[in-house]
Amino acid sequence: MGMTMTQKILAAHAGLDHVEAGQLIEADLDMVLGNDVTTPVAIHEMDKFNTKEVFDKDKIAMVLDHFTPNKDIKSAEHCKCVREYAKEHDITNFFDVGEMGIEHALLPEKGLVVAGDAVIGADSHTCTYGALGAFSTGVGSTDMAAGMATGKAWFKVPSAIKFNITGKFNKWVSGKDLILHIIGMIGVDGALYKSMEFVGDGIAELTMDDRFTIANMAIEAGAKNGIFPVDDKTIAYMKEHSVREYKVYEADADAVYDEEYTIDLSKLKSTVSFPHLPENTHTIDDCGDIAIDQVVIGSCTNGRMDDMRIAAKVLEGKKVKKGLRCIVIPATQAIYLQSMEEGLLKTFIEAGAIVSTPTCGPCLGGHMGILAQGEKAVATTNRNFVGRMGHVDSEIYLASPAVAAASAITGKISSPDEL
Repeated sequence: MGMTMTQKILAAHAGLDHVEAGQLIEADLDMVLGNDVTTPVAIHEMDKFNTKEVFDKDKIAMVLDHFTPNKDIKSAEHCKCVREYAKEHDITNFFDVGEMGIEHALLPEKGLVVAGDAVIGADSHTCTYGALGAFSTGVGSTDMAAGMATGKAWFKVPSAIKFNITGKFNKWVSGKDLILHIIGMIGVDGALYKSMEFVGDGIAELTMDDRFTIANMAIEAGAKNGIFPVDDKTIAYMKEHSVREYKVYEADADAVYDEEYTIDLSKLKSTVSFPHLPENTHTIDDCGDIAIDQVVIGSCTNGRMDDMRIAAKVLEGKKVKKGLRCIVIPATQAIYLQSMEEGLLKTFIEAGAIVSTPTCGPCLGGHMGILAQGEKAVATTNRNFVGRMGHVDSEIYLASPAVAAASAITGKISSPDEL
C-alpha cells in the first residue's frame, strides 16, 4: 500500500520506511513555534520537566503577534515572559515589535520552513506551511513544551482526502474563495484529523499566497494539515526566502485516500461565509443586502502582498462608506514596507481606511477592531464563531480581500463587479 505525501514526510521524520493511517509514531521536528499567547504556557510547563534546556535554539521560533504592541498589562506580562526566556536561552528566531509579523506569514518569509519539514506550532493555523510542501500542524502548549525540550512529537498518522484542482480562476476569485467553497462543501468536520492534499493541473494557477491561504484554513475543515505538491513556484519562493536545503516528497501512485473531489476553478464564484461557522457559505450573488459596520483586511490568512495589492486595486480612487470602519493590517513588516513603497498605504488612507502595524489583533477579538453588540463585519480572517471578534451578539462574514474591499465602499457585502 502506497503512502500519501504527508505520510511520507512523517515516515521519514520517524525513521521508518513505511507508515499507515492510524499508526502512532514519534517524529523528529524541524521547527517548534509559539506566540505571545501560547508560549508563556509552554514555558511554565517546561518548568515541570527534568531538563530546563531547549533541544536546539535554532529550531524554535517565538513570535509576539497576537496582542502586540501590548494592548494591556496582561499582554505586556506575557510578552515580557517570552522576551526573558528567549534571551536566557539565546533563541535565534525570536521576533518582537519592530521586526515581528503575524507568525504564519513571517516564518515562510524568513525562510524558516521549507519543503519536507515537520513543524508543530502552538497555534491552530500552523497548518499554513503545507503550502510549501511541509507537514505542519497546530498543537497545545504542553506539546509545544515537550517539543522545545526534546525536538520530538508524537502523532497519529492521518488518513487523507485528495482535492483535484483544475481550470483557472475568474476575475476577483482567489484562493480564499476556493477554501471557503471546500469548507462549505465538506463541513467544518469534513476532514477531521485528516490530511487535505491538493493536486491537479489547476495548482499551477494558484499563487503562493493563494496556497498559503488555502493551507491556512485546512484546520477550519477539521484537518490535521493541508499540503501542496512542490512545483516551480514553490521552489522559486524557497530560493528567494531561504538558504536551507529542502526535500521534495510525492504521494505514491497507489496511495489510499478516504475521499476524492474534483474542483474546477473556472466554476467558482466569490464566496462568503456567514455567521457563525466557516461552513455556512454563500456565493456573492446570494448574499442579499447585508449592511456592515466594519471591514478587516489582514490576518495570517489574507494579509500578504497579493492581498494588499488586490484590496488597493479595488479601493483606488474610491472612498470607504461614511460611518464604516475599514482596517488594513499587513501581515509582516516587510509586507508593510513593500506596500508603502508601492503606494498601497497611500491608496488605503486616501480611501478612508486605517493601516495598522502587523498584528493578529481583531481576528481573535484581541484589539485593533473589536465589535460591539449588534455590529457586523466583513473580514478576510479565518473564523466567524460566536464572539470571535468581540461581543457575542456581533457577526462576522468571512470573505476574500476583493470582496472585503468592495464591501467597505458600498457598506454591504459586495463584489468589485458591483462598483
